[in-house]
Amino acid sequence: MNEDKEIIEFLVEGGKASPGPTTAPKLSAHKLNVGEIFSKINQLTKDFAGMEVPVKIIIDKQTKKYEIEIGLPPTASLLKKEAGIEVAKITKEEAEKGKKYVGNISFEKVLKVTKIKENELEGNSIKAKIKQVVGTCKSLHLTIDGKDPKEVIKELDEGKYDEIINKFLNQ
Repeated sequence: MNEDKEIIEFLVEGGKASPGPTTAPKLSAHKLNVGEIFSKINQLTKDFAGMEVPVKIIIDKQTKKYEIEIGLPPTASLLKKEAGIEVAKITKEEAEKGKKYVGNISFEKVLKVTKIKENELEGNSIKAKIKQVVGTCKSLHLTIDGKDPKEVIKELDEGKYDEIINKFLNQ
């Protein structure tokens, strides 16, 4: 690590960051305006309300200037937010009664999450990246437009979503 820089990394709830016992003293030691920094963090993370967001503050020890880098919440957190669910879990009793899904999400919202996470997803095509997000829907027990995610992957391979994908990409 560069000796002229200090990096402080932590998780915050989107839009609700506040100085804590580990962050405030470190920032104050550099004579930085703690309130201003957390105000900026909250502004940058407000779209991720209700989700944990990774934050990195990079401080130049010589100039006392700083940068704030905001990471992205996990794909599962973004999908749960878009689907309007908090917990993606089916209890044993619910499973015994035949419950397979906890919610539904539109394909457009799957595309939105894919676009947000695009640079972090593996795959050499947009379809491959969409399939990863659809796979996360499967693990979260979410249907996509009322369909099982496995069916959506099959339809992706058949080209049934090509027009929607192209329209979304050209917005």
